[in-house]
Amino acid sequence: MYDYLIVGAGFAGSVLAERLATQLNKKVLILDKRNHIGGNAFDHYNTDGILVHKYGPHIFHTNSREVFDYLSNFTAWRPYEHRVLASVDGQLVPMPINLDTINKLYGLSLTSFEVDDFFKSVAEEVSPVRTSEDVVVSKVGRELYEKFFRNYTRKQWGMDPSELDKSVTSRVPVRTNRDNRYFTDTYQAMPLHGYTAMFEKMLAHPNIHIMLNTDYHDVQDTIAFKEMIFTGPVDEYFDYTYGKLPYRSLEFKHETLPTEKHLEAAVVNFPNEHAYTRITEFKYLTGQQHTKTSIVYEYPQAEGDPYYPVPRPENAEIYNKYKKLADETPNVHFVGRLATYKYYNMDQVVAQALTLYKKILTRNQLFQGNGVDLELNGKESIFEDVTTGIKTNGSH
Repeated sequence: MYDYLIVGAGFAGSVLAERLATQLNKKVLILDKRNHIGGNAFDHYNTDGILVHKYGPHIFHTNSREVFDYLSNFTAWRPYEHRVLASVDGQLVPMPINLDTINKLYGLSLTSFEVDDFFKSVAEEVSPVRTSEDVVVSKVGRELYEKFFRNYTRKQWGMDPSELDKSVTSRVPVRTNRDNRYFTDTYQAMPLHGYTAMFEKMLAHPNIHIMLNTDYHDVQDTIAFKEMIFTGPVDEYFDYTYGKLPYRSLEFKHETLPTEKHLEAAVVNFPNEHAYTRITEFKYLTGQQHTKTSIVYEYPQAEGDPYYPVPRPENAEIYNKYKKLADETPNVHFVGRLATYKYYNMDQVVAQALTLYKKILTRNQLFQGNGVDLELNGKESIFEDVTTGIKTNGSH
């Protein structure tokens, strides 16, 4: 008999497994369809001995001291500030757009004050701002929108920015200074020995059992458990009662090259040319010294593993129906990107999982204080959608 069956060994499931096992002495079983822990953050050494992220670059950044301190229990950190270039008009320029982007792109020598006036002169008045196109043209005008955003968004989402919610491009700032960091969060670092090593330490407890290559549908009726934590797609859990929630997926093409360095930055975006959206060079992220280097190309696609919930009103309506079912389902807790159909960064998922743990802890204390057997009477379903204090910006 397990106290908790956790479906998914990514951030949400692993954080909750660790907290429940170490703090509440609960017996936990984690299931995952894949052959590894860590979810999409899984990294490994390829055949050439280079540490790579199997599912594309995962850059850790957060403004939450609580989240950073919590993960610091399982890893040392390598300080890292992420920088991205965009290939536009035959040049590589900083992304997000900043002062140097404009000066290099147009051969100008504007100051911070002058570039602010430049943006105001080209921006279009949009009211109200509803779509991703509205967000960009209201900040930097039509020409920069076409150069940096429109086709990149079309490739990434399979839709024009005018069809997508404003939240998509709101994640990317526009700067009037020379700050070329992709993120500005207080804490920016990478796990010193990689994400997988961090997950291994997180899950190294005798109360935690892990079954990989396992679909929970195949075993849930044969395993005794008291409560479930579900981090998979919420529509899948309810057998697609209201239809399938749409996601965008990615195909990754990994290559190892016989050179120490290939790109001028960790990531180069390709808004207009090529079928792929970006190339990542992993040694920038990991700091690894090696005579060769490894890169990955990202090709967005409609089919495949679910990565990005598609932010459109009709999809939100479908999800809200599933959320109602989830709220009414006893002893099952839904947490994470897929279970709450939200485009969360890693730190936000950790924060959401810690919040759910605190609710479970409070409930335990309440029932124990009242002399009630929690295991027989814990009927509350906790469905949490909390990212309070966690800043959203950038991908992954």
